[in-house]
Amino acid sequence: MRGQRAKENFYKGYNCGQAVLLAFSDLTGLDEKTALKISAPFGGGVGRMREICGTVSGMLMVAGLLFYDADHVTAAEKSALYAREQELAARFRKEFGSIVCRELLAGIGADSSPQAEERTEQYYKKRPCPELCFAAAEILEAYLREEGILPPEEERGDGQ
Repeated sequence: MRGQRAKENFYKGYNCGQAVLLAFSDLTGLDEKTALKISAPFGGGVGRMREICGTVSGMLMVAGLLFYDADHVTAAEKSALYAREQELAARFRKEFGSIVCRELLAGIGADSSPQAEERTEQYYKKRPCPELCFAAAEILEAYLREEGILPPEEERGDGQ
């Protein structure tokens, strides 16, 4: 369900980080405009520099919003969040072999100029980004079910 939502968000013109974060907006407490602004810099592997994949950044932003207790910042709190983040990244890496944008885009060339590309049919055909958005959201959704944030799939009752 959220994977499809993230993929559709990407097709609406949002970057990969925005697409994933928005797929969980009902859980994060962020309004859409704030979520879009916060996640805007993470597209294209952070500012189109092709570093960490924006879909992974989107997952990690959601994890921070859901699991980090900003009222009680301790080394233990930070460590617990880092462990969650590493687990999510490991799940993504296991599926795709990397969490680095330029490596995930290696087959199409990883232009890192600051110039955003026009979103054309050819743009969408040549890149894995819509499927990466889908997969990242699915990975995060499964993790949130395991952690009890979301109900088990068979109990959702939303027909999805």
